Amino acid sequence: MIEVYIDAASAGNPGPSGAGIYIKYNGQADTYSIPLGSLTNHEAEFWALIKALEICHQHSSAIISVRSDSTLVVNALEKEFVRNPTYIPLLEKAVELSKTFELFFIKWIPSKENRKADELAKKAIRMNQVK
Repeated sequence: MIEVYIDAASAGNPGPSGAGIYIKYNGQADTYSIPLGSLTNHEAEFWALIKALEICHQHSSAIISVRSDSTLVVNALEKEFVRNPTYIPLLEKAVELSKTFELFFIKWIPSKENRKADELAKKAIRMNQVK
């Protein structure tokens, strides 16, 4: 099983955004800071999940457990529903990717348990500004 911690950050809303992804598997850990361009914080949170799921396909694991401090993303994925039309295509993409795994779990965690992914997301914001 792969444990995935995701977070996103935006410098403004919208503003330069980044995804932080921390993946634990087989006693190893991989970290990713992915600049996302100018997005709202909620859009960036969905993109963090999408990017994480795309990366997990490279690990060829059938079981994925995602942890996020975004209530919006966790609830949207669990219910496969979101009210804001801006997020509908992002949710559809995340649901589509999540269904490619044999088992997929997503769980909300408090921010204090997601510090590594948060640090990676903030680093990704700075990577936007370097471009």
